[in-house]
Amino acid sequence: MLDRLKGISLGNWILIGMVLGLIVGLIVNFYITDPFIKDIVLMNNVFYLGGNLFIKLMKMLVVPLVFFSIVVGVASISDIRTIGSIGGTTILIYLLTTAVAVTVALAIGIVVQPGAGLHMAGIADTANVTANQTMTDTILNMVPDNPFSSLASGDMLPVIIFGLLIGIILAKLRDETEAFNKIFTEGNRIMMEMTSIVMKFAPIGVFCLMARTFGGLGLDGLLPLGKYFVCVLIGLAIQAFVVYPSLLVIFTRLNPVKFFRRFFPVMFFAFSSSTSNATIPLNLEKLSEMGVSRDVSSFTIPLGATINMDGTAIMQGVAVMFAAQAYGIDLGTSALLTVIFTAVMASIGTAGVPSVGLVTLTMVFNSVGLPVQAIGVIFGIDHILDMFRTAVNVTGDAICTIIVSLKNKAMDVDVYNGKKPPVKEEHIM
Repeated sequence: MLDRLKGISLGNWILIGMVLGLIVGLIVNFYITDPFIKDIVLMNNVFYLGGNLFIKLMKMLVVPLVFFSIVVGVASISDIRTIGSIGGTTILIYLLTTAVAVTVALAIGIVVQPGAGLHMAGIADTANVTANQTMTDTILNMVPDNPFSSLASGDMLPVIIFGLLIGIILAKLRDETEAFNKIFTEGNRIMMEMTSIVMKFAPIGVFCLMARTFGGLGLDGLLPLGKYFVCVLIGLAIQAFVVYPSLLVIFTRLNPVKFFRRFFPVMFFAFSSSTSNATIPLNLEKLSEMGVSRDVSSFTIPLGATINMDGTAIMQGVAVMFAAQAYGIDLGTSALLTVIFTAVMASIGTAGVPSVGLVTLTMVFNSVGLPVQAIGVIFGIDHILDMFRTAVNVTGDAICTIIVSLKNKAMDVDVYNGKKPPVKEEHIM
């Protein structure tokens, strides 16, 4: 029995915690009438302590995790200088598709209103929201007056800019700053390991957060949660089957139907494994069968697994609107632009650990002052959405690779169209 419990994955434990928390919360709401037991013991102590302790652990991770991962992510792509325009074009397309993804998500959230009717304003204190900040102030505030003060206070946009600058300098002075570069690399490994440890407490945290939320809201909270789930799926579908095929047709004139017919096994593997990194070998093999040169794909696919997180960006965009609506907060234009920029930057060097998108979501929430407690409500269903997000992520990697390959004359279109068999390549960059 114990061995069987140990075999349950973390994602399934989180799902179990969500379901149990929902059930316990409804029982507390409808069947426990004693104010001392319901409010003082459970709602304001047990559930409050367990849920907020987990939230504080996540908030503890955000600044160092994002800072180290951005520095290491930017510094690690210094080899783009050796392949000229391929590297620059690849990074530009990856960041562009991520910006499109989060914009689509925000639009869906504005139209569908997934958080409307949840009324969570009384469950947690609302932070200072950047709704009325001018665009000029937003741009000026991106540059830190004191980077150490920004790191200490968790002011994320200045932290991101500071990390980008350090990463660029480390990439430029790689041979002269090897020891310093190693410090950031090891720091990034430490933060990824710490994230893995904290995530082990996620099922308990999710249970307490869900129990407290539905202990106060009841069944009324289920509809917004379902709308959030559907909104993310709609956003992922638009990105995968509208945005990506459109880019393929516009930039290459290739038939997207042929792509999906041959790429479906990779999407299914990504869906079942929930990890972009594990899909890299299969992705490379399938692209080679489509006529893409390994000299390009062996660079663009691993890079995409690191910085191209369109599926995660969609989840974060919908989550922002969900939280804002649930707390009755009207986000202004500058706040929405801040969300787009922060979500795109968060995709650079994202740590390859389970559900890390929810950790960086804390950073996105902080960038516009949204209460991070809302993350607990959506945490439980994230494992299911993560499977769909991963399939979208690897599809974006492949589409962008085909575009870059064709533009750099590193792809055989006849192989893609099935007019001749693929050539077995031995050289891998």
